[in-house]
Amino acid sequence: MKKIYPFLLSFLFILITNIAFSQSGRIDGKVTDMNGVPLEFVNISIMNSTKGAISDKDGKFSILEIENGTVFLKASMIGFEPSTHEIQVQSGKISEVNFQLIESQLGLQTVEITGRREVGYDNKATFSATKTASLIKDVPSTINFVTKELILDQVAFTVNDVVKNVPGVNQFTFYNDITIRGFRIQGQRNSGTLLNGMRTFTSFWKPQLIPHIERVEVIKGPASALFGNASPGGSINRVTKKPLAENRKSISTSVGSFNTLRALADFTGAMTEDKKLLYRLNLGFENSDGFRDLQFKKNLVIAPSFAFLPTANTSLNFDLVYQDSKGRLDRGQAAFGNRDLTTTPITKSLSAMNDYLNEVTLNSTVSLRHNFSENLSLNSTYQLSSYSEDLLEHRTSNQFAALGDGSFDDTKVAMRVFIRKRTWNNNAFNNYFNANYQLGKLKNTALVGYDYFRQELLPGGSQLEAQTYLLKNGTTSNSFKLANIDNYILDDDGNPATNVSHFDLTSPVANGLRDMSKYLYTTRTYNQYLQQTHGVYIQNQSEIGPLKILLGLRQEYFQDLLDYNSPEEVEVKQSALLPRVGLVYTLNPNINFYGTWVKGYQPQDAAGIINPDAGGPFDPLTSEMLEVGAKTEWFNKRVTGTISLYQIVERGGLYNANDANNPELLVQLGEEQSRGAELNLTGNILPNWSLVAGYAFNDSEITQADEESVIGRQKPNAPRNSANFWSKYVFEQGSLTGLGFGLGYNYVSDRFGSIVSSDEPDVFPSYGIVDAAVYYQMGKVQFQVNANNLFNKTHWVGGYDVLRAFPGSPRSIMTTVSYTF
Repeated sequence: MKKIYPFLLSFLFILITNIAFSQSGRIDGKVTDMNGVPLEFVNISIMNSTKGAISDKDGKFSILEIENGTVFLKASMIGFEPSTHEIQVQSGKISEVNFQLIESQLGLQTVEITGRREVGYDNKATFSATKTASLIKDVPSTINFVTKELILDQVAFTVNDVVKNVPGVNQFTFYNDITIRGFRIQGQRNSGTLLNGMRTFTSFWKPQLIPHIERVEVIKGPASALFGNASPGGSINRVTKKPLAENRKSISTSVGSFNTLRALADFTGAMTEDKKLLYRLNLGFENSDGFRDLQFKKNLVIAPSFAFLPTANTSLNFDLVYQDSKGRLDRGQAAFGNRDLTTTPITKSLSAMNDYLNEVTLNSTVSLRHNFSENLSLNSTYQLSSYSEDLLEHRTSNQFAALGDGSFDDTKVAMRVFIRKRTWNNNAFNNYFNANYQLGKLKNTALVGYDYFRQELLPGGSQLEAQTYLLKNGTTSNSFKLANIDNYILDDDGNPATNVSHFDLTSPVANGLRDMSKYLYTTRTYNQYLQQTHGVYIQNQSEIGPLKILLGLRQEYFQDLLDYNSPEEVEVKQSALLPRVGLVYTLNPNINFYGTWVKGYQPQDAAGIINPDAGGPFDPLTSEMLEVGAKTEWFNKRVTGTISLYQIVERGGLYNANDANNPELLVQLGEEQSRGAELNLTGNILPNWSLVAGYAFNDSEITQADEESVIGRQKPNAPRNSANFWSKYVFEQGSLTGLGFGLGYNYVSDRFGSIVSSDEPDVFPSYGIVDAAVYYQMGKVQFQVNANNLFNKTHWVGGYDVLRAFPGSPRSIMTTVSYTF
């Protein structure tokens, strides 16, 4: 009998359930985005009813015991347009319905507090380009991006690895040193590098690491109306990964060429049952020798992030990014003086075995968002960052070895030594109100804000320099002048004697240990400086029918305190009024036309240049851009495209003067102009077929200068033509299910080196590089093999001249295993 009772109870339960179900209906379904990716935590509700469900990690849901008749089912989720379906429910039957939600501006976070839900190469929204949550298609400027999915598919680890996917963006050197539309942005300056939309201070010597980055955005043009001190060509904004409410965990390990080992980890989820406290932790490690002699990289990234969502109207975010980078400073390849870059191997570096470069960067950010009402919100962000540099390097004096007769030995490079330590602290504070209001039929979003940026070089910054040649008075010099030969100590051959031995390009042992105790040093102290900027800005975005109008105005105040906290302290003040005008016209649901006019401004002084030997004082750098274009969406909004035409005029740019007595001296040119066209396509043609493609034509030249010979000359490291392509296809059916292939191509045309280095600057030849990848997904595990520079093309990504050329990597193979759980 005891065995019969459980059976009877089960039978009665099934019977009652079937009777209830026979008198009511059931709805099953699935929710995906426009790329076919399942969406978790979507709210599914029957309108005018208390019944509903939440989609699971596969996007599936079920609603039971629904009365017969017609019901309206609604799917809603923050960041997506709600969708409604009419369903006919019948007793005892299961009705099926599938939702495909479209990314929407409505409901977007005003600040990026929680993570991006889009999966793939496309990205619909931006928070930095207008400081409001905006769809990229509605922003009157060009915004390109590289998402974390493309970063992982290409096994990229730095910003320099991914800029090849953005038209009009090229490397200038190995360093954190990039051109956008022909204009240079560099680390150790605050005019082109953003982190979560905030100006920040970074290393110049090493590319920025990205294992913790959600996407890399390139905001084209001088965005000074929002950010103040901004580069004419554009700004690179790195957006860190933010917490998600659902649990996601992934780890990956890569091994490959040049003894490379990388490990990544990404963990996110809710820390409380009510999901009001979320976390994310990203870890990245890299150890690599690289392809260059004596060069190596040991990089560590630790990046925790927390989001606190106490109410629907308030959110708080905390981000911390710690980066530790060890290696040597690579000044590039030196070739013989006949200007043939192939006369020395691309592996040849000028470093000594006892050189080193150790850098530590720390960024911490706190962001608050509060909605006072549906139409009024406050965003407040504070960022504290620090950067320290510990350097010992043997480097070129930017000349070949001088001979006693005034000629040069172009098989040897004149050398000098730097031993340097510096530390910077930076504070950024940004506050703004967003207000929605309506005037008749005119919908408006107003932005009123104030931001503050403070950059300080801390006490103790100093350098020991061992210069090249010995003088009879017991001092040294980096240059040799035949007219003053009696001032120099000469060797037995009548050539100037060296303090730091020349680097012999023909010697196989030139990179050995150097005896640092034998050098004569001069001491340079980097006096403290403090730079402060205050910006007050207003912006209004209006919408009437298909037309959107953006008007912005910023008043910026710059203050530099040179020789800060000393009796010789000097104050330099500058100010600028920066307008911005933009129009967007929606022709149809797939096409928006836009136009924009904006001015830019950059102060140029010791604080911005960070080089006391650069000369000056210099006039401020001013710029102006006019741009028109169109933005499109195709294949059910899975693919986005942008075509743009632009003209940028810059006045007051700085270039190396090629002064033999001071290799660091800069000269200020009169006017530079960049005109061009860009085309970009990004997204998924099919859910399993991804694409990124672009082309840029850029005519960037000197239009006014004191030195007439450079007028009309193309700017350095600004190719007239460049193109990029990357596509990935994954089989979803049949015996090849889970197998995928990736194929890419990048082309860069000829580029000049330094335009004032000689009567005819050195030329870096054009190149085309093919990349390929194979993927295999097996459950939660993915195997991946990437071959970069598949055909082993010798090429140079940029440089100054034959003494400082920067070769691109030869063929490399990376094998990656990833596990998601």
